[in-house]
Amino acid sequence: MSHYLGIDVGTSGTKTLLIDENGALLAEADATYPMEQPKPGWTQQDPDDWWAATIKTVHTVMKKAKLKPQDVKAIGLSGQMHGSVFLDAKNNVIRPALLWNDQRTAAECDEITAAAGGRKRLIKMVANPALTGFQAPKILWLRNNEPKNYDRLAKVLLPKDEIRRRMTGEFFSEVSDASGTLLLDVVKRKWSKNLLSKLQLDDSLLPEVVESEQVTGTLTQAAATALGLTTDCKVVGGAGDCAAGAVGNGVVKKGILSTSIGTSGVMFVHSDEPQYDASGRLHTFCHAVNGAWHMMGVNLTSGGSLQWWVESVLQGLAGIGDGDAYAAATAEAQQIDAGSGGLLFLPYLNGERTPHADPQARGSFVGLNLTHTRGAMTRSVMEGITFALRDSLEIIESLGVPVREIRASGGGSKNPFWRQMQADVFGKKITTLKVEQGPAYGVALLAAVGNGAFKNIQSACKATIEKADATGVNRKDAASYNKLFPVYQKLYRDLADSMHTLAELQ
Repeated sequence: MSHYLGIDVGTSGTKTLLIDENGALLAEADATYPMEQPKPGWTQQDPDDWWAATIKTVHTVMKKAKLKPQDVKAIGLSGQMHGSVFLDAKNNVIRPALLWNDQRTAAECDEITAAAGGRKRLIKMVANPALTGFQAPKILWLRNNEPKNYDRLAKVLLPKDEIRRRMTGEFFSEVSDASGTLLLDVVKRKWSKNLLSKLQLDDSLLPEVVESEQVTGTLTQAAATALGLTTDCKVVGGAGDCAAGAVGNGVVKKGILSTSIGTSGVMFVHSDEPQYDASGRLHTFCHAVNGAWHMMGVNLTSGGSLQWWVESVLQGLAGIGDGDAYAAATAEAQQIDAGSGGLLFLPYLNGERTPHADPQARGSFVGLNLTHTRGAMTRSVMEGITFALRDSLEIIESLGVPVREIRASGGGSKNPFWRQMQADVFGKKITTLKVEQGPAYGVALLAAVGNGAFKNIQSACKATIEKADATGVNRKDAASYNKLFPVYQKLYRDLADSMHTLAELQ
């Protein structure tokens, strides 16, 4: 029997899982690593940490499953999107990789927009506006701020594609992840020579782009030895983590939307045509489904806001000390009525992407009074995160994109209280899957498709992914949220100037 690995190079760690040719999960493993924050709003990592975590987790799953090296036929790669690995001509990493949530490139975003002839022309070129998280502004930042490093630059890779290079010695990306560089002509699914020319960037800096199930090489002898596999093992294109997660959730046809709450929050909807938001509030990217696209709204600090609240503020307080701090905090929040007694939380702790595209947005509690408890504040944090996702849902539906079903994944899907909150805030039934493994599972399926185990990714998802249960809408709570949501939306507009002033002081 053939077996397939899915490897997801995430922000906080790498997850690897192993499936058989029928899609059954046999083993999984995680390995964590640090993230550097040398200045407020700056984030970076050492690619060596990603590679070490990849080696460790592959060995762990192989040991758990008791497989031989030759049993693994192909690998699918996923990873955090938008990051920039800068390599010199000898493939040495020049400096720590800038990450998706790095906010240092505001000036470069303005530079790109001006070079393109304005925001509208840029969106027509690459279907998206210039945002600080994307890869293109990071390349310009290197040119503007570290010219000696830029002079050494020979190649720029996305995180998962750096792992591919270390596995195969080849320079490839695939369309879903490449869409998030701001350098891809998303409609034509190839690099935009027009924009590259306007930015005075040579296309030799970029890897070749392929479709997600396409084979991009086999393991080198050195990589096979390091991973405990064989040189016959193929590596397919894979996908950026959002598209890979959507594949893992079966979001591979029209009408299905996934909502995912991890460190960031994502609303992801399949599209058979390359539709885009003329205002640039949503991303339009190529899907990991060959010949399809997706629209996506992203909130930078969704689960990250709850993590900050529980681990930096509540951890160690009475009742939130030992044991599961999240369960204790959630139990307090469940005692509070929907709407948190008129308390609203803006989850913009590291800037925001959808719908504001504002790296200087900042978080806040608004409406506090003497009656509010710790539980009310926790519930308000969770509600604020969910309101931020509703911002994306409303834009998607306003563009005429059908949403017949919402599938929840990530941390927000595992908590029944939060699933109910999502159903009530969105006003739609929320479904979950029997097995939700996220991006690593999605790219393991792509590896199986690339090796011929399935005709295409749609048939792979149909054969392997099953829905579990559904959470209906509580009409009373939904009515409360419908009253609060317009207030939530207005608060950003009311506070934006003050947020920017405070961000500069920070």
